[in-house]
Amino acid sequence: MDGLLFQLPKTVTKSNLKQAMQQAIEIEIATIPVYLYTYYSINRTPNQSDIESQILSDMKATQKGKKKKRNDAELQAAAKQLALDIMVFANKAGALIMSVAVEEMLHMSLSSNIKNALKPPYGGIPQLVGKTPKVWPAYLPGHVPAFEINRGKLSLEQLHAFLLIESPLPFNVDKVEKGQAIEYTTIGEYYDLIIKCIKEELKDSDFNGDAPQLLPEKGYYAQNNIDTVYYDENHKPQFPNEEDSGGLVHVKGKDSAIHAMNEIIEQGEGKPETIEVDVDGKPVFKFDIPSDHLTPDGTVVCPLFPFDSGIVDPSDYDDKDRKELSHFDKFLEVYCTIKRKNHELNTFLNTKDFDFTKYFVKDLPTNPSTANYPKAIQDVSNLTNAVYTYIFVMAEACYKTAGHKQYEIFMFGIHKSMIWILNMLSMTMAGLSYTDSNGEKQSVSATFEDYTFSNASSPKSQIIDLAGIAMASSNGIVSQGMLDRIKDLPDVPVEAYLVDHGKGI
Repeated sequence: MDGLLFQLPKTVTKSNLKQAMQQAIEIEIATIPVYLYTYYSINRTPNQSDIESQILSDMKATQKGKKKKRNDAELQAAAKQLALDIMVFANKAGALIMSVAVEEMLHMSLSSNIKNALKPPYGGIPQLVGKTPKVWPAYLPGHVPAFEINRGKLSLEQLHAFLLIESPLPFNVDKVEKGQAIEYTTIGEYYDLIIKCIKEELKDSDFNGDAPQLLPEKGYYAQNNIDTVYYDENHKPQFPNEEDSGGLVHVKGKDSAIHAMNEIIEQGEGKPETIEVDVDGKPVFKFDIPSDHLTPDGTVVCPLFPFDSGIVDPSDYDDKDRKELSHFDKFLEVYCTIKRKNHELNTFLNTKDFDFTKYFVKDLPTNPSTANYPKAIQDVSNLTNAVYTYIFVMAEACYKTAGHKQYEIFMFGIHKSMIWILNMLSMTMAGLSYTDSNGEKQSVSATFEDYTFSNASSPKSQIIDLAGIAMASSNGIVSQGMLDRIKDLPDVPVEAYLVDHGKGI
């Protein structure tokens, strides 16, 4: 963080605003590999007949030795229904998590827009390359209390960490604080510190609206893509991110900077609001704002009513039409659906540990390292990490240029890398495995580690070389089609297109 990580005070002022904005950017970046890793652990479209057969076999096994058993007809009906439920829920859970990852990229861009629009000494070019956490478990920069975040498969434990990240309320967990930075108890509180500084200490003349930014009218940000769409039980497409929940903001002065900050807060935590709702003539329910689904000790409290009950807490949403859940409540829905469904199944089967997520969640390792994989898989992992890192190389380059060159980088580089190349590589890696020295089968996943490009050639040429190495050693895992897509990427040096702000190319 500009080399000043250990000099930051515990509030935001003009004197440390530049470092505060860089910390905001790094908070957002820290969540991206975590959410992506969990997303790729989900099999969104399992084979229905296969899982129904496996469910039935597992359910029958739980009944052995029990005095009061469920009969075969009951078990068959339950297995059929659970398989149907999984087909909808697995797809939806994946879509919700990816929809948050997409908005985290947006939040990184909004914070970067502000930093680049701020004139020296208050701002500067955002630093995006090499900012993925290097040590796992990782910690959010400055969060008090500190808590571990891991790259792990979908589970209640992993979702609990997601809820701590996005929590609108402070909490206490028994962890030791890591590092030194501007301290905060929620991400919303941290951004409020920045807003307060902008309101009270800056003038519009402290901003340069002509500095390169990712602008809303360019079509850079799409609320949804193919991975954020899911289908409900009636096979109708559902889109987790709504257009009116916000997008890119052109930062020209104080008001637009504050608007960008508030958008990040609302998308993560929901809109603060108090309302009383009359449910079918029954007693009035009063919703406490902000959400109270996380207790002071960090325990998750699921809503009294399931998410599909029709009872709406306005604070759960981040858009005026109340169609898009905040990040916190998207994760809460996935968490509580798993918890409720498992409770229902264990009650039905008279068991304690029946977990339906095993039928659609891949058993991926926690916090894997490329260095620990065998060479053939290392080669694929190095390629995947290089593509992942190149996204940040290209994103940072967008703040060093404008006009056609910026458009080319973003539309033909970042979109193509994220949606196609990284997606294909990550999905492929999540299906690989190897046999270790003890003869045991080990699963594999993309590691989302920063790849260190050398100065000998451009990152793109190095990625092409890595693809060639992976093609030679991976027995067809990396295809010629993948290499052709990589060759079509823009060629962006690490120190790309350095131009005077406002001039562009």
